[in-house]
Amino acid sequence: MLRIKTAFPLLLSGAVFSAGAFAAPSVYPTGVTRYDPDKAFNQYVIFSGADKQTHLIDMNGNEVKNWPQAGFPSAIIDPKLVGGERGHVLLQLSDKDPGKLGSAGNGLGNQSVGELDWNGKVVWQWGDKAPGGAAQQHHDQRRLSNGNTVVLANKVHPIKGFKVPEVIDDAIYEVSPDGAVKWQWLASEHLNEFGFTPEQLKLVRGSEDADYLHINNLSVVGPNKWFDAGDKRFNPDNLLFDSRNANFIAIIEKSSGKVVWRLGPNLPLASPKTARTLPRPVDQFVGQHDAHIIPAGLPGAGNVLVFDNQGSAGYPNVTLGLISGSRVLEIDPVKNEIVWQYSAANSKQPGWAFYSSFISSARRLPNGNTLIDEGMNGRFFQVTASGENVWEYVSPYLGKAPGSDAVSNWVYRALPVSYDWVPQGTPRSETAVIAPAVGVQQTNASR
Repeated sequence: MLRIKTAFPLLLSGAVFSAGAFAAPSVYPTGVTRYDPDKAFNQYVIFSGADKQTHLIDMNGNEVKNWPQAGFPSAIIDPKLVGGERGHVLLQLSDKDPGKLGSAGNGLGNQSVGELDWNGKVVWQWGDKAPGGAAQQHHDQRRLSNGNTVVLANKVHPIKGFKVPEVIDDAIYEVSPDGAVKWQWLASEHLNEFGFTPEQLKLVRGSEDADYLHINNLSVVGPNKWFDAGDKRFNPDNLLFDSRNANFIAIIEKSSGKVVWRLGPNLPLASPKTARTLPRPVDQFVGQHDAHIIPAGLPGAGNVLVFDNQGSAGYPNVTLGLISGSRVLEIDPVKNEIVWQYSAANSKQPGWAFYSSFISSARRLPNGNTLIDEGMNGRFFQVTASGENVWEYVSPYLGKAPGSDAVSNWVYRALPVSYDWVPQGTPRSETAVIAPAVGVQQTNASR
C-alpha cells in the first residue's frame, strides 16, 4: 500500500532537544514502500501516531484495528496474563492540566492510564488513586506476571541542592489491580548510583532543565541466561531503564531498589578506525531509547538491544561527529561489548540517511531480523542481520510536533505484534511491494 502525501517540516522540540535547520522533500510516499515476504518476519505492528490514536497495521500497511486513545507507548498485554483474551492494550485514557512544566516529553499532562480490550472497553484504569491524584505516566508501562502493572511516572517536587525550585523526578510504581501502590522507586534517591563524577553531579544539580534525567524506558529484565548461570544482577524480576539526558542504562534490583548493573554515562567516543569492528568495547551512546534485554527464545537472547540516537545529551553534552547518524546496538551486558550493530552503512547508505535525534525504538524478531522505528521521521523498517532492508513503512498519520505547531508524523515507539495476539479471523495481507530500483543516474539538470 503506497500513498503520496504533502510534506511537513521535520519536527523540532526546542524545550528538550537542540533545534537545527533541516530540509525535506516537498512530496514523498507513505505506507509500505518495500516488502519481501520471504525475508521479512510477517507480523502486525502497533504504534501511537502523531494523531494521538493507536494503530495496528499489517505487513501491507492496512490498519486492521484502531483505538482512539494514544499510548506513550501503546503497550500490548500477553494473553496469558488476562485469562487468554487476545488484543488487550495499555494506553493513556485521560488528560489533565500539565502545569507550567508540562511538555510532550513528560507525563505531567496524563491523568489516567488503563487497559482496554479489543473492542475498546476499559477493563482497568488507574489515576485517581495514584500519588498526587494523577498517574502522570510517561514513556512506559508494563503488565507483570503477578497481575500488577508497573508504571513509569513523573513526580514534581523540590530537591535540596538543585538549582531549579522543583525537579521533574522519575518515579516507578508497581500497582495492584485494585489501584494500590505495592512498590515504588524514586530516581533522585539514587543519584550516587548512576556513575556521575563529582564534577558531573555539580552539573546535574546546577542544570536549568527540571527534567534532569528524562528516563525514557522501563522494562522487566525477564528470564535470561546470565541469571541462570548465577549472575543475580540479572534477576528476571529486576527492572531495566535508561536515562536519555544523562546517557546511561541501568538495572534496578527489585528487592533493594539499588542499581546493580550500569552502562555509561562515561564511555569512550567511537573511533572511525574501529566503528565497524565487532565485537568491541561499548563506545559512547547519546540520548538513547528503548534499552531492554532481548527476551528468551529470540536470536541474541540475554543481550541488551538499544536505539542509540546520537542526539544531544550528557553532563556536559557529549561532543558529536561532523556527520551524525543513529545506530542500533546489541550489547553483551557481562562483557560490555557491542556484538551486533545497525547503521545506515549496513544498508549501503551514507550515515545521515538513518537518523532520529530523539524518540525511536528497536526490537528483535524471531527470524533474526530487527524492527526499527526511526521515530523522528515516522519510518519503521525491518533489517536482516546483515543490514538488508526487507520491509519499510512510513506513517501517514499527522499531528502536532512536540513543542511546536509544526505538523509531523513522528512516532515514539513501534512494537511487533504476533499473529496469535489478535482475535481469530482478524484480517491481514502479505503482498510483496517491490521498491523502485536505486541507481546513480545523471539528470538533465546536472549535465
